[in-house]
Amino acid sequence: VQLQASGGGLVQTGDSLRLSCTNSGRPRETDTMSWFRQAPGKEREFVAGITRSGTSTNYGDSVKGRFTISRDNAKNTVSLQMNSLKPEDTAVYYCAASTLFVVATTLPPYKYWGQGTQVTVSS
Repeated sequence: VQLQASGGGLVQTGDSLRLSCTNSGRPRETDTMSWFRQAPGKEREFVAGITRSGTSTNYGDSVKGRFTISRDNAKNTVSLQMNSLKPEDTAVYYCAASTLFVVATTLPPYKYWGQGTQVTVSS
């Protein structure tokens, strides 16, 4: 499993951004794919996750109603559509993969991590 995140950038409050994460390795250990983020001086936090089938998703409270996670198993890609961005969404966003069949919101179940992509929202 090799995860590559992309799509970050500098946007203004209220703008939208779409992040993508592509697995260039074996898809077998990516039953659940999630996004986490880490702002300077803060712990890494769960943002959103999705199971392999796409039938189960989970979102962090701070992004519910604004962010949408999706995946395309044929392309080994998971995406995060971020709308109504706020300055507090500024962080490095990481995609991660887990072999669990449910979306875990803590870090330990995630065996594989991408390199992160910076999202900066200006006020």
